[in-house]
Amino acid sequence: MPEGFLIDHSKPLNGTMAAYAEQILICTGKDDWPSRIEEENSGDNLAADIKELLGRGGTYSDPYHNVSVLNSSFPSSVHPRRHEVQTSSAYLFPSFKYVPYLPRVSFESVQALVKGYVLPSKLHPAHNALSPVHRDRLVRNMEYRELLPPAEDVQDIMVLICGHGGRDIRCGITGPILRAEFRKSLERIGIGKHQPLHETRHEGEALDNKDQKLAAGVGLISHIGGHKFAGNVIVYLPPHLKLKGGEPHPLAGCGIWYGRVEPRHVEGIVKATILEGKVVEDMFRGGIRQGGEILRI
Repeated sequence: MPEGFLIDHSKPLNGTMAAYAEQILICTGKDDWPSRIEEENSGDNLAADIKELLGRGGTYSDPYHNVSVLNSSFPSSVHPRRHEVQTSSAYLFPSFKYVPYLPRVSFESVQALVKGYVLPSKLHPAHNALSPVHRDRLVRNMEYRELLPPAEDVQDIMVLICGHGGRDIRCGITGPILRAEFRKSLERIGIGKHQPLHETRHEGEALDNKDQKLAAGVGLISHIGGHKFAGNVIVYLPPHLKLKGGEPHPLAGCGIWYGRVEPRHVEGIVKATILEGKVVEDMFRGGIRQGGEILRI
């Protein structure tokens, strides 16, 4: 790593992950963004639209259901038959969903994403005093999913690295270095490159990758908190992941956060966390399990 970086090596990392219920990972195809991602393109962007609904004072604002909205370097999918319609794509973790086509021509698609996939299926007891109308507005409604093209299950490993140089130079420098190192390390052990399911099949084939070999996506993401702990890495392990011997992976369905990651640590993280299902405790910031359970050591 470059010399002269002010990285905090004194504070314990465990517990430094801010708790959240869901992460929305917007596919921008870019490696960096303004410090406040919602200000890109004069506020005309998907992050701004989502934050308008979920942020303080928004229609679906809920202090007991924290949603993290991030940009990512993964490219958006292009609709095979409607190239003229501008769309965005988004990953949802730890729901392990990929929404390939969000039309950017109306706000209704953003509302459908939030209402159909992101809001809680059950409200916190603190909301019991709210009116039935208000409670109904804050809870998930699966019928809204019908307003969007079908979502896909994410069945590949996803390695997300903070590379938000527009926010802090430490992540802006370490992020691309770690992305290259993770890609090399995963390639060396035969793990393929992630592609959304609809991009790996011919038209008319079912969305089923049960015979597909293990693959991983490695990308940069925007600010997740804790720049002083750069490099910051999140490893999402899909729910049906197996160990080499066929046993269930101990961390399947989890997102594991690491801090103070350097290139020399990458091979060890791949071996311990991805291949063996173990947490590297001295770099562990926190974690989340599918369903929203927060993991601490």
